[in-house]
Amino acid sequence: MRCTLGVDIGTSSSKGVLVGVDGTIIASASRAHEVRRPHTGWVEMDGDVWWDEFVSISRELLETVPDAEVVGVGVSGMGPCILLADEDDRPVRPAILYGVDTRSTAQIDRMTGDLGIEEITRVGGSTLTSQAGGPKIAWIGDEEPEALARARRLFMPASWLTRNLTGAYVLDHQSASQVSPFYDIEAESWYGPWWELYAGGIEQPALLWAGDLAGEVTAGAAAATGIPAGTPVITGSIDAWTEAVSVGAHEVGDLMLMYGTTMFLVATGAETLRTPSMWTTAGAFAGTRNLAGGLSTSGALTAWLKDLTGADYPELLAEAELSPPGARGLLVLPYFAGERTPIQDPDARGVIAGLTLEHTRGDLYRAALEATALGVRHNVETMRAAGADIRRIVAVGGGTQGRLWPQVVSDVTGLAQEVPQTTIGASYGAAFLAATAIAAPDATPVITDWNPVAETIRPDEALRPAYDDLFDRYVRLYADSKDVVHELADTQRGASA
Repeated sequence: MRCTLGVDIGTSSSKGVLVGVDGTIIASASRAHEVRRPHTGWVEMDGDVWWDEFVSISRELLETVPDAEVVGVGVSGMGPCILLADEDDRPVRPAILYGVDTRSTAQIDRMTGDLGIEEITRVGGSTLTSQAGGPKIAWIGDEEPEALARARRLFMPASWLTRNLTGAYVLDHQSASQVSPFYDIEAESWYGPWWELYAGGIEQPALLWAGDLAGEVTAGAAAATGIPAGTPVITGSIDAWTEAVSVGAHEVGDLMLMYGTTMFLVATGAETLRTPSMWTTAGAFAGTRNLAGGLSTSGALTAWLKDLTGADYPELLAEAELSPPGARGLLVLPYFAGERTPIQDPDARGVIAGLTLEHTRGDLYRAALEATALGVRHNVETMRAAGADIRRIVAVGGGTQGRLWPQVVSDVTGLAQEVPQTTIGASYGAAFLAATAIAAPDATPVITDWNPVAETIRPDEALRPAYDDLFDRYVRLYADSKDVVHELADTQRGASA
């Protein structure tokens, strides 16, 4: 049975799928894991876990489907993450995760002052924020200079898997464009002067596009994973972009909305749009650019409420469905881990406004869902103000499996969302990219054949006035509470988690 294997390393789990040549999912497997939060604002993970879980998932899938003939391997992972390794490919410290890790505030300020905000934006497309990879490397240099001195290579989850599978030292353009300010977005190459200034001892990985072949499975990797030696492996990319591919939301005019531990938005266009509120990146494919944004919490917020209340998700969803739009006068700011776009405020914190003794946990859960929806609306309106031409929205991720959450997002934003048949996520997109990379020119798979639209969620227009008012309060609540919240963040800074 000919198939491709796709594996994605996510924030809370790793997932793998075996996919047939027609797009049918033959088998799937996952491994749950946790990130480490040793201090407030720090989010880390051991890079060795990524490879160990890939090996475990690969072996489980191949044992489950003994007649599987893996003809290509696709990889994907959260990002931008910074994993530095020595000359023997041993990590010099745990990986620093993407924008949810906010430790590099001082480095962002210093680099912005040294290089100039206009020049940083000209070269890389975006200002420096907690999402940028460059300040995270600078933080290691400042705080752990012995680790940076030993570092010789830079990896993210997808490129770490590719390295272990093939021996190739590569990074895709999309991921590289988030190692700001070390990537020149117009030249589509590393920007040498700034790389040398802050990461001079690290070898620059070769740059490829996400679906390009990086190499073939080595004999050693074959022995570890069970995948035959010589099997082609693609370069891969960051999970949000691979997830956009999985649902066909990577064409000009598309917006991919990913419901996960965090919420991620990727708008695709042909032009480089620059705005300090969002992230400008290279696209997953040559000739495209993205304007991207992300909420620091979405599924992480609902998981926090689940753990706090001791209820399970079905209970909370059922109770939230009984709560009316507006959650009976509750308003939540979802900034429980700081916030990324569009406010770019690592010192933002969660706020629950309007609580009374009459409110229930169902009201609170609905208010949390509405909070993420208000955050999505804030991002979409900011993207459009920057010039993004958003014609179609496709929803993907675990949060789409229940109807309430995506319906709330459509009602709050006033936007329809297409939900595809398969929403398993980035691992499926990685498998598709692998199938595309090895296909004959006259037999290239088409993602809409693999994964057609299953339903379209449309907003309830009757709720528009109420949610317009709530959005106005949402924006004002952040502005009015920011000073006090920042003072509270100061007391938390550096404290043990």
